[in-house]
Amino acid sequence: MSTRTTRLTIRAAAVVAAFLTFVNLTQAGAREEGRLLIATEVIEEVQGMPDQRVPDALLSRAYGIAVIPDVTKVAFIFGGRRGKGVLVVRDKLTSPWSNPAFVTLTGGSWGFQAGAQSSDIIVVFTTKTGVEGIEGGKITLGADASVAAGPVGRQGSAATDMTLNSEIYSYSRSRGLFAGVAVDGSALTIDRAADASFYGSGDVTTREIISGQAPTAPVAAQRFLERLAQATRSPVRGAPSQADGPASGPAPAPAAEAPRTYPLEEQHTAPEPAQK
Repeated sequence: MSTRTTRLTIRAAAVVAAFLTFVNLTQAGAREEGRLLIATEVIEEVQGMPDQRVPDALLSRAYGIAVIPDVTKVAFIFGGRRGKGVLVVRDKLTSPWSNPAFVTLTGGSWGFQAGAQSSDIIVVFTTKTGVEGIEGGKITLGADASVAAGPVGRQGSAATDMTLNSEIYSYSRSRGLFAGVAVDGSALTIDRAADASFYGSGDVTTREIISGQAPTAPVAAQRFLERLAQATRSPVRGAPSQADGPASGPAPAPAAEAPRTYPLEEQHTAPEPAQK
């Protein structure tokens, strides 16, 4: 093979490789956006059910919320669950939610069990210490922080007002039924590859994402943050504050223009005839 042919082959291979890399990055970004859209739908649908929802009193005390749609649980003597979702946190209960970090939920269980099912999992963190460990890349629910099946609906609101003994509450929606579920032993792990794809930076860290130092989140994140802010009655991230508005009231109306007058045209009358 001649040198010229070899060079052309190498260049063609480089072009194909670059194209495939671009396609993979595009598809990866689309996957993360799809995950956010599904998580948004889960929040909308669950909070739209008065008797089967995360109590408002619990959401108002949340320092972190993870939504993991389509968690697949497969079991035959030994069971395991796995799903991918998103996590947001806030520093204060009056602060807006952070940009989303992508997470993976995995866990297992022993006992007589068989079958497979898919469910949507919501995890609510009620303390700052309960969610701080995620910056290290992983939290084991029930080990790093206490976890319990969450109260549901109107009765759950009353119960939540009385006591909050656990740092984490978890919920599951399967086949239209929404209820608290124990996920002890499950691990919530940062999906670094998904974060890098979504934010367009391979060096982005979880701390940068949740502290607002990461590159600006794509538009797909905004709808999720807006729905979550609505559910938790908190400000929307990036929305202008009261201080950003005009210091005084509404702009004064323009002064009324002075009325214009138009002089009447001079009327010419014929002279009266002289009297004889």
